[in-house]
Amino acid sequence: MLERHSSRRNRLDHSVLARRLDGAVSYDRIAGYFRSSLFEVAGEAISKVSGPVRIICNSDLDPQDLITAAAAQAALRRSWCAGKPEEAPPMALPRYRALYDALTSRKMEVRVLPDSAFGLIHGKAGVVRRADGSATAFLGSVNESASAWKVNYELLWEDADPATIAWVQEEFDALWNDARAVDLACCPFITQDVERILSRKLIEPEDLQAIADPTAAAAAAAVETPVYRREQGLWPHQKYFARLALERHRLGGARLVLADQVGLGKTIQLAMAALLMALDDPDGGPILVLAPKPLLQQWQDELMELLLLPSARWNGRAWVDENELEYPSESGKSLGKCPRRIGLVSQGLVVRGLSEAVNQLLSRRYTCVIVDEAHRARRRNVPKVDADATEINERAAPNKLMVFLRELGPKTKSMLLATATPVQLHPVEAWDLLHILSHGNEGVLGGWTHTSPWFQASHCLEIATGDSAVPIVDVRDGWQYVRDPLPSRFEDPAFDRIRRTLDASDARWQFNPESLDNLSKAIQRVQLQNGLLPNYGETFNPLLRCIVRRTRAYLEATINPATGDYFLPKVTVKLFGEDDSGALMLGSYLRDAYQEAENFSQLLQERVKGAGFFKTLLLRRLGSSMEAGRRTVAKLLGEELDIPDDEDDDDAEEDAPAQVGRPPQALSDFKNFTNAERQSLERCLKLLLEGGNNDPKLDALIGYLRGGTHPGLPHSWLDLGCIMFSQYYDTVRWVGDELAKRTEFTSMDIGLYAGSNRSGIWRNGTFQRCDRNDLKARVRTGDLKLLLGTDAASEGLNLQRLGALINIDLPWNPTRLEQRKGRIQRIGQARGEIWIANLRYRGSIEDRVHQVLADRLEAIHDLFGQIPDTLEDVWVQIALNDEKAANQLIDRTTATRNPFDAKYSKVEDANWETCASVLDPLSMKKILSRGW
Repeated sequence: MLERHSSRRNRLDHSVLARRLDGAVSYDRIAGYFRSSLFEVAGEAISKVSGPVRIICNSDLDPQDLITAAAAQAALRRSWCAGKPEEAPPMALPRYRALYDALTSRKMEVRVLPDSAFGLIHGKAGVVRRADGSATAFLGSVNESASAWKVNYELLWEDADPATIAWVQEEFDALWNDARAVDLACCPFITQDVERILSRKLIEPEDLQAIADPTAAAAAAAVETPVYRREQGLWPHQKYFARLALERHRLGGARLVLADQVGLGKTIQLAMAALLMALDDPDGGPILVLAPKPLLQQWQDELMELLLLPSARWNGRAWVDENELEYPSESGKSLGKCPRRIGLVSQGLVVRGLSEAVNQLLSRRYTCVIVDEAHRARRRNVPKVDADATEINERAAPNKLMVFLRELGPKTKSMLLATATPVQLHPVEAWDLLHILSHGNEGVLGGWTHTSPWFQASHCLEIATGDSAVPIVDVRDGWQYVRDPLPSRFEDPAFDRIRRTLDASDARWQFNPESLDNLSKAIQRVQLQNGLLPNYGETFNPLLRCIVRRTRAYLEATINPATGDYFLPKVTVKLFGEDDSGALMLGSYLRDAYQEAENFSQLLQERVKGAGFFKTLLLRRLGSSMEAGRRTVAKLLGEELDIPDDEDDDDAEEDAPAQVGRPPQALSDFKNFTNAERQSLERCLKLLLEGGNNDPKLDALIGYLRGGTHPGLPHSWLDLGCIMFSQYYDTVRWVGDELAKRTEFTSMDIGLYAGSNRSGIWRNGTFQRCDRNDLKARVRTGDLKLLLGTDAASEGLNLQRLGALINIDLPWNPTRLEQRKGRIQRIGQARGEIWIANLRYRGSIEDRVHQVLADRLEAIHDLFGQIPDTLEDVWVQIALNDEKAANQLIDRTTATRNPFDAKYSKVEDANWETCASVLDPLSMKKILSRGW
């Protein structure tokens, strides 16, 4: 029998649902959008249904979200949180309770279909079956919302005819059993989140300070930030560092080096630590972030996007806040008047020796100072010796950045140094970072009397490497290593016992030799001689206490005892173009042009001092692409404007380790050529022009994107989503222009991510400028699958939605190559394997360096991992035809790998997701928006 229902006549929730569901044994429901559907179906008297309730609904999931179970879980989490269920009014809590009970009892099963499956599910229908075998079906305009059932004008048709019931059931089953449907059970976070919201309460910053447990305090500040509600949350290693930083901050100041490998989220860990410290000291001083100039914008973006942290960056003239509003300079003193609690400043102010800026920064006291790329602070003339050598120049002079940080140390409560390469030339560099941290904090290396054995760099390193040991035979000798500094009670139960016996708080680090006599013989024997001392050097050496370093390999191979899974899902790299046949053959014109460029460099080198630097500069650009080479030669001949490339958009490093690899000259410095030199350049340019666009790199790129280059691969590179990197804007712009001309690419958007406001999109063959944030957002949603990027995109940018990367050129600083790889081999990558191709011309410097490195190391991708940037010198020496010097550099690098790398790794998991006490976001914003 057909029944018609109108909300104008009766409330549909009373007249239909409550009556039909009472005594029902099953309920199958085609619903609308899955977030609201869950709540409203949970309110449909489902407690009266004795059997299963099944709901199929649609969502904003993308098919790419479903490639793995982990990706589907993360996507469901994001979709759920996008509805902001935590903002529900109190009257909604009974529906939350009903939903929680239904989900946890498995009485309610939910499957979610991507919008792409059938578009938006507008059809609203259901089948209710009763114990006596009868059933009814309904369909109509009713959406799954309280207003639809109770307020809106809606029509509902109900029919008990078996044919209608079978028809609706068939529609439900087709959607329910669709291969693209995702079971909500795969995302336990949603059930967990509903339970949390049922107990949710807002707390104020003063309440946060009263939470003694750093883990609970950190969870209260983090659990409703965008990194949790929009992204996947924090991983165990990230939570561990943030909690450790807050714990040490509360003990008088956190002094830590974060040296995680590229792609493991150092920025979010440091930002989370900054947030916790700022809230723990709401009336304290400002937070200063010192980073290379190109990273300031990225820092500001991530602070806001992931943690809702307002900040301001100094652009050299004025402060610019998170909304891009400038605060004009006032009589040259504005640097000391940041409009936000967190100020971002370029290290270049210090490196360039701008005394007024340095004085303004040193005139304040800070809650925390964060230094990104901290390995730039180093001693001059680090000894280039093998790792097993003990020679250290203890009197080596520090560079300007190191001097500044030492002066800044006493001005801040906490200091965090971030670097992916704590050891580049010699293990003493790791000790140097600790020496910076020790200024203003006696808990790092010991007191200012410098009597602690840890203040002796060579001895400290010998103990860390295992070449020496802390004395254990005589407990009094061993006590010298323990008493200054004495670690806090949190670091081991033995320290807790010792501190309680000495009646010493954790804020006290130094104890005199005689304090040992205050410990009982039992404590001296059990806690010290038999407990701490035998492994003290490899456990509590300051190099291990204060440096946190985790590699991707470690996290992917270590089981999390809390979950039984690995701390990080494994993401392997499949490399293409690495064997000898992978080098691209140049046509005759282009090969001759490359040779002519080398001839020109030789002519210049015979006449001009320092022309060897110029040779490396010119041949790097030719090695990128023939178009970059053509434009470079044209600039030298004055036929094109000398526009700087993105690689120049960085702070000059005062005395970087790769001394010969950083040419001080710009192209504009070489204009007065002899006739022979100019003729050589003109021949080179003519050959490049005759070669036209017949660049084998372009053909290789198109081959990869089409997917026909390597038969048998399950996807094309475009299917995975691909970014193509070059260190030169000339190259990526040319590649984009050429791709946009081809019909197979005109139907899709191609993005260009570059510095100096040169980002944009090719659409229908035409290039249009756009903001870099628009590109990031479109990659994140899966809307943009082909992106070109300069090295402005190689640091800090999150592109884990993409699954493939092509290096159009190989940067001579190999660390840049790792940074590029870290854009897609990073936390949040849904695929278990990513593809990377490296392009190079046969016979070029890149090809010759590749051969040398491949011959000397086990595999080229092992080298292009976490390595010192000093290997840039290898490229330079090959360019200067000194292969012997290049081999010596490789030997030195392999000999100076961090000898105590494995001892750093430390991870402890903590469940922040269930935290029901949440910091009031308005109070948090007020604290963080206060200026200096």
